[in-house]
Amino acid sequence: MVLNRREFIKASALALLATRLRADNLSQVVLARNSDLFRYPQRKEEIIGEMLDQACRLIFQSESLYDFLAKKVKPDDYVGIKSNVWRYLPTPAEVENVLVKAALKCGVSQNRVSVNDRGVLKDEVFKRATVLINVRPMRAHAWSGMGSCLKNYIMFTSRPADYHPDSCADLGALWHLPQVKNKTVLNILVLFTPLFHGVGPHDFNPQYLFEYGGMVVGEDVVAVDATGARIIEAKRKEFFGYEKPISPPVKHIELADKKYHLGNSSAEKIKIHFWGDQQNRLI
Repeated sequence: MVLNRREFIKASALALLATRLRADNLSQVVLARNSDLFRYPQRKEEIIGEMLDQACRLIFQSESLYDFLAKKVKPDDYVGIKSNVWRYLPTPAEVENVLVKAALKCGVSQNRVSVNDRGVLKDEVFKRATVLINVRPMRAHAWSGMGSCLKNYIMFTSRPADYHPDSCADLGALWHLPQVKNKTVLNILVLFTPLFHGVGPHDFNPQYLFEYGGMVVGEDVVAVDATGARIIEAKRKEFFGYEKPISPPVKHIELADKKYHLGNSSAEKIKIHFWGDQQNRLI
C-alpha cells in the first residue's frame, strides 16, 4: 500500500504518540461510536467492522482489524472468541461474525476457531487456545456491580462461585489461570445498548437500557473496563439526577490493577481515543 503525504504524516504522528504513551506507561483504548447501528440495522455487521477497523488504526497503527490480528494470529493457532450469552443482552452475532471472519482471513482453519461462553472448559478449541479475543456487552451486575470484560472470563474456572465473595473483588485472579494467562490479544466491551442499573441477580428492566452505539476497544482489559465504568457512572448520574455510584462498587477493576497487575485503572493512566459520534458520549 502506498501512502499519500497526508496519510503518511498522520501515520507518523500516531506512531510517535504511541511511543510517547508507552514511555509514560499509559494504556490506550478507543471509544468508537456510530448511531448508524440503529438507523441501518441491515448494515450492522458492516458498521461494526468499520468501527473495529478504525479502533485498530488509532491504537495499533494497523489498517484494519485483520491487519492487527495478522500480527498476532498465525495459521497454526487455536483462536477462542470468548463471548457472552446472557439472554437479555448477549454479544451481538454481528460482532462475533466480524471477529471470526478476521481470524479466518489470517489463515486459521475453521476447526481452529470457536465462539463460546459457558462451554469453554469443554470446547476443544478453547482447551488448545493459543489466542483469545474477549468480547461482551456491558451491564449492571448484582454481584460485581458491573459485568464487563474482566468478569467475562469467570467461565474459565469450574468453580465460579469461588470468585463471588466481596463484590467479586478477585476477578483479576482469573486472568492468571493457565488457560488464559498472556493469551488475550484484544478486549471489546460492547456498549450498543448497555444496561446501567439493576436490582438483584439477573434483574433486567429495559427502562435502564440506553442507545449508546459504542464499543470500548483495547489490549489492556483493566483500562477497557475502567473506561466503561466511567461511562456507566455518568449515565446513572444523568438518569437519576444525582450521584448514584454503581452498586455494589466495582472494586474488582482497581484490584485487577493494584493486586493482580493486569493494567491501568486510573483515568490519569488511560489515553482514550475517540472515533465517530461525539454527542452525549458521557466521558
